[in-house]
Amino acid sequence: MTDFAATRALFHLPEGMIYLDGNSLGPLPLAAETRVAEVMRGEWGGELIKAWNSAGWITLPARIGDRIGRLIGAPAGSVATGDTLSIKVFQALSAALALRPDRTVVLSDTGNFPSDLYIAQGLLKALGRGLELRLVPPEKVANAIDESVAVTLITEVDYRTGRLHDMAALTAKAHAAGALTVWDLAHSAGAIPVDLTAADADFAVGCTYKYLNGGPGAPAFIYVAPRFADSAQPILSGWMGHEAPFAFDLDYRPHASVERMRVGTPPVLALSVLDTALDAWDAVDMTDVRAQSIRLSERFIAEVEARCPELELASPRDPLARGSQVSFRHPQGYAIMQALIANNVIGDFRAPDLIRFGFTPLYLSEDEVVEAARIIERVMTERLWDNPAYATRSAVT
Repeated sequence: MTDFAATRALFHLPEGMIYLDGNSLGPLPLAAETRVAEVMRGEWGGELIKAWNSAGWITLPARIGDRIGRLIGAPAGSVATGDTLSIKVFQALSAALALRPDRTVVLSDTGNFPSDLYIAQGLLKALGRGLELRLVPPEKVANAIDESVAVTLITEVDYRTGRLHDMAALTAKAHAAGALTVWDLAHSAGAIPVDLTAADADFAVGCTYKYLNGGPGAPAFIYVAPRFADSAQPILSGWMGHEAPFAFDLDYRPHASVERMRVGTPPVLALSVLDTALDAWDAVDMTDVRAQSIRLSERFIAEVEARCPELELASPRDPLARGSQVSFRHPQGYAIMQALIANNVIGDFRAPDLIRFGFTPLYLSEDEVVEAARIIERVMTERLWDNPAYATRSAVT
């Protein structure tokens, strides 16, 4: 069994704060500060450029990719890290489209994260050839998969409500229609059990600053199914994706593995923090994480609904139909969240009216969940949110 008291001790958690926003940004791993100092002083400072070899900087993207792969059911050598999630969406979608040149539709849903849709819109416009981004409601994705679809671009867990797509079923439906799949695991990796191999997924991408606690702007990852390792064409043919980067050939030859999806120089400091953050997962079983996440979220829903009937549950009632986050709906959602933050319950707001909370067993206890519900009750019953200061929108909500 996973010892969640032991994992909690690995993180810096401000005294008195109840942190329910690990679905947006994970807390600081205590060991990260020491690790960054070691990299800066001992490796960068002491070794200078030698550290690319002596400290293994050049292989960090692959080594960390394998560590993430263990959490998402990906075999060794099928995950690479670096760049941002948007870039990885761009790469995966373009590679999938190139493998289905006779088809023109990218199918996604209206619950997908807008950035994924923006990337798809820009890519399809740049490629031309009559490509179309087709959007349907999340619950209608399965019925919308037909022989016109080249690629499905789906985020497994809806960022707003936590609604969970059935990856295996939708992948099977796509393959039966001759389409390929790109899965965004931004709200899945480190939150729920994922098995890309069992689901037969083609491509997957994800970020590492949420449940994986890699820090703000931490590098993203990309998975390419081994069957496409030597045929997926990288639209961004950067030198780190070259078969032999230091041959300095004038012509690009893609690496024979997922390494072809690397683009530029690895962000060594950020990767070092992520590497340290992943240490917390070494003794963690994802089935335990899922079970505890459900216990925490179910207790939270029960407490909030009993105390605050004016808040409407926006997430699926069935815990097996949602990821590791819960949202409630209220017309004054933004002001309510600002009042909660002022009272040391940290969640976030998603337009137009959702207050959103993440459940992260590695460092969140049931006592904190109950106390958070008690504070929400006070904010609602005393109308603490009805303060003009809480109506002013910040740049980040």
